[in-house]
Amino acid sequence: MRNFGHKNFCMKKYIQLLTVLCIAGHTGFAQAKLVEKVVKKGDEMVIPYEKYVLPNGLTVLLAEDHSDPLVHVDITYHVGSAREEIGKSGFAHFFEHMMFQGSDNVGDEQHFKIISEAGGTLNGSTNLDRTNYYETVPANQLEKMLWLESDRMGFLLDAVTQKKFEIQRSTVKNERGQNYDNRPYGLLSEFTSKNLYPYGHPYSWLTIGYIEDLNRVDVQDLKNFFLRWYGPNNATITIGGDLDPATTIRLVEKYFGSIPRGPEVTPTVLAPVKLTSDRYVSFVDNYARLPLLVKTFPTVKNYDKDMAPLACLAQVLGQGKNSILYQQMVKPQKAINATAFSRMSELSGEFSVQITPFPGNSLSSLDSLFAASLVAFEQRGVTDDDILKFKGGIESQYINGLQSVSGKVSQLAAFQTFTGNPNMIGKLLAMYQSVTKEDVMRVYNEYIKGKASVTVSVLTKDNRAIEAKPDNYKVDTTQYTRPDYGYAGLKYVKAADNFDRKQMPGNGASPLIKVPAFWKKNLANGIKVIGTENTEIPVVTISIKIPGGQLAETDIPTKSGIAGITASMMNEDTKKYTAEQMALALQKLGSNINISSSFDYTVITV
Repeated sequence: MRNFGHKNFCMKKYIQLLTVLCIAGHTGFAQAKLVEKVVKKGDEMVIPYEKYVLPNGLTVLLAEDHSDPLVHVDITYHVGSAREEIGKSGFAHFFEHMMFQGSDNVGDEQHFKIISEAGGTLNGSTNLDRTNYYETVPANQLEKMLWLESDRMGFLLDAVTQKKFEIQRSTVKNERGQNYDNRPYGLLSEFTSKNLYPYGHPYSWLTIGYIEDLNRVDVQDLKNFFLRWYGPNNATITIGGDLDPATTIRLVEKYFGSIPRGPEVTPTVLAPVKLTSDRYVSFVDNYARLPLLVKTFPTVKNYDKDMAPLACLAQVLGQGKNSILYQQMVKPQKAINATAFSRMSELSGEFSVQITPFPGNSLSSLDSLFAASLVAFEQRGVTDDDILKFKGGIESQYINGLQSVSGKVSQLAAFQTFTGNPNMIGKLLAMYQSVTKEDVMRVYNEYIKGKASVTVSVLTKDNRAIEAKPDNYKVDTTQYTRPDYGYAGLKYVKAADNFDRKQMPGNGASPLIKVPAFWKKNLANGIKVIGTENTEIPVVTISIKIPGGQLAETDIPTKSGIAGITASMMNEDTKKYTAEQMALALQKLGSNINISSSFDYTVITV
């Protein structure tokens, strides 16, 4: 048998070289500068990548990964609702919508159509600190994606019409009504934020913005927001998957290299949020069936040294059946639910506890029970098991996040945007793995014990007089100084290309699907086993599929729903182990179990 493998490999590399030379000859722009190349060494936790910077300031990350014939493209702009101001909230999210409405060379609503027809998926998202746009497509569609993303970065504003603007304004207002104003507990985050942060602090409103601000915004306001923040020097494009780095960087140069640099963007620096006394506030939620108590403590920003121990503290206090709040409140049926979580953003962080009372218990009693639970925590302390299950869970979370090319790309993009260093995953995991019992107690004493918090009582329309304590805080609006973001004198300058941007790139060669090898075996007890080996990440997944879902209920029609109840009960105690013991054992291993019932099967996944 003749071996053509080497010849095919050489031919592939020859074609790639011709492609690179062809692209280079059509751009005419200064080349991207290679800043660093990171490769994996041994068993270290790292996402291999190459980092480039274009002359216009655009940062480019390339992560070559041939495990699947796909590419994931993410372009992250370092702007979110934290770059807004009082009276002009919601711009960042509003502009996310406008970016899908067509540009000079892409027709109205064509962005979705082009990617869907290419066999891909896409979306965008906005949070406090960044806005990103991303798509996953077959590898032969990469050039088309770069054409699409570059066209809306450099050729958008002339396509923004009053009609499109009004349609998207209505869409965003509708989204606010659907997800916030008319949803149970939908206004909780907004109410908490405005009472936690000083008036005018960029975290004191939600990314969705206020209706009155959305009503007063005009097209020019929105265009100024784009001109100020959507320059290539405030963006990172991350591309991962089945790609050739040399060819890909030349394509990025071709489509993005001519886009002019935007105004310089400097980091926002704010003093930490400090509360001098407990703040009690309440509001009536017309859609909530049950009241809710929420206590929030200000903490530290993302990537701070206390980030890891605060996350561990949240798990010990209020995550899982072994947590303090579950044992003190939920198990004795004083609360239906009691959870704690630590959330950190670029400028600040929050440690929050949410408690839903069991019928018959008031919010004021839950407030006292929370204080008693903290005393119980101090008496119990942090155990070795707490630390083991926390570290196991974190390690599992980060490793599982690397299973897909989109997961790898998202991590690289976030690290670059917020730290300037894409190679952070190993350092971050090491920080979590170094947490000690003493660290957890230290952050508890520093941020929680005896510290002031914002306590929000969410009241139902049927019972408005059961707040934890009477309201004692009113937002002070007299100390606000409007930021100068530099919107004056902004000009729209289009790129000058030496190729026809109106021509949408065609498809590359069809990618080949690599079906992994698998094996089968029948056990003596009748169980059928099928397996496959994948060494990309150090994880083993076991899925047990048992015939007998809702379809089997036809034999006992008077007991409809028993399949689902059975699946739920399998998460509870067994003859030998309690639910808490099983949860603890799994958490130490960094694993979890999911049991669900469908129409045909009950599925157990570990």
